[in-house]
Amino acid sequence: MMTDPASAIKRQAFQLIELQIDTLRQEGCLTDSDLADYHMRSEKISQLYRELDRMARAHVEFRAPRAS
Repeated sequence: MMTDPASAIKRQAFQLIELQIDTLRQEGCLTDSDLADYHMRSEKISQLYRELDRMARAHVEFRAPRAS
């Protein structure tokens, strides 16, 4: 089964978001390692959403060429 790239990116972002939520639900204080992992996932989530935005913009530009 083939999935489109946007779906794969969305799935990866949602998985990372779930990990973020799980981290925040932990009892007690977060360790330095937990915080570093949280920050890295946050950066990756931002990167994935930038990629989705780029893909959406390219799709719109492809479908609606500008009038000259």
